[in-house]
Amino acid sequence: MDKLVVTSMRQSAGKTSVIIGLAKALNRKAGYMKPFGERLIYRKKKLWDYDAALIANIFEIEESGENMSIGFHPAKLMSMLDEEMTKQKLLELMSNVGNKKDVVFIEAGKDITYGSSVYLDAISLSQYLDAGLLVVASGNEDTIFDDIIFLKKRVRMEQATLKGVIINKVANINEFNEIYLPKIQQLGVNVLGVIPYYKELPFFSVNYLADRLFAKIIAGENNLNGIVENVFIGSVSASAVCKEPLFQTKNKIVITSGDRSDMIIAALDSQSTAIVLTNNILPPSNIIAKAEKMGIPLLLVSLDSYQTAKQIDDLEALPTKDDKEKIALIEKMISDHVDIKKLQLAK
Repeated sequence: MDKLVVTSMRQSAGKTSVIIGLAKALNRKAGYMKPFGERLIYRKKKLWDYDAALIANIFEIEESGENMSIGFHPAKLMSMLDEEMTKQKLLELMSNVGNKKDVVFIEAGKDITYGSSVYLDAISLSQYLDAGLLVVASGNEDTIFDDIIFLKKRVRMEQATLKGVIINKVANINEFNEIYLPKIQQLGVNVLGVIPYYKELPFFSVNYLADRLFAKIIAGENNLNGIVENVFIGSVSASAVCKEPLFQTKNKIVITSGDRSDMIIAALDSQSTAIVLTNNILPPSNIIAKAEKMGIPLLLVSLDSYQTAKQIDDLEALPTKDDKEKIALIEKMISDHVDIKKLQLAK
């Protein structure tokens, strides 16, 4: 059985998408674990890491959330587990998720150092589980080059096994391949592929947004597949907001307090993709009925508008299990730009 710790030098590099694409392209029985959960959602009255829930749904993996993650909160993990206990817990997880599997993907935290304080950083995972490191690098060209030089030094120092690097979200792929790729290859790094930036991938669905905000859906539950491209905070008067060009754009969501009936009606009339109602305030029943009739989701959250907007701004766009087009694009992205044979996995 092959074991790969998938990590990245920086946050939002595209690790989960790379795992989805690789697992699809390999077409082998795949297992998955995310030892240090971070994107929290509730499923079946239990806490799950979003990435783990997504992978489990896409690949019909029957493992429960607790069999894919050790924990979610650093303070709790520090008080409960020392290094040896963490190692044993990881081996137990691997025994479960790796049963009758050909390959297991171990997704590390948001970057290569994340989880160091609780022995769950990527290099520790690689050492404890005797797994190879697969690193996803992204950013501007100079940043990627710096990161890979640092990576090689760190891996050599820690005596970890670097299986390869995938360079993701490259704006000018021809220039990168001509100028930077030869320099990276001269370092002796196994570059599996260089993936261009796909403009279709940075946007997320209303369904994904509802999951990540722990929102209660009070209308439009059958129309959660809409794509969110623009976010508008409704903090001014409805008459003023209607003059804003952004307010008339397609695929937008509007964030406003549930007691702002004028703003909610304006958002409905401008065919918003969804409306996020903040402060846990329900609008009048006639407005809820109008949204339901128009098929526009109303998402109720407890945070205020500023906190909600900040939370949305921090989200990394990931597919949901129903995003068939995005998942197909991710699979094509890997098959077109990544040489899987360079991973040198067992047949």
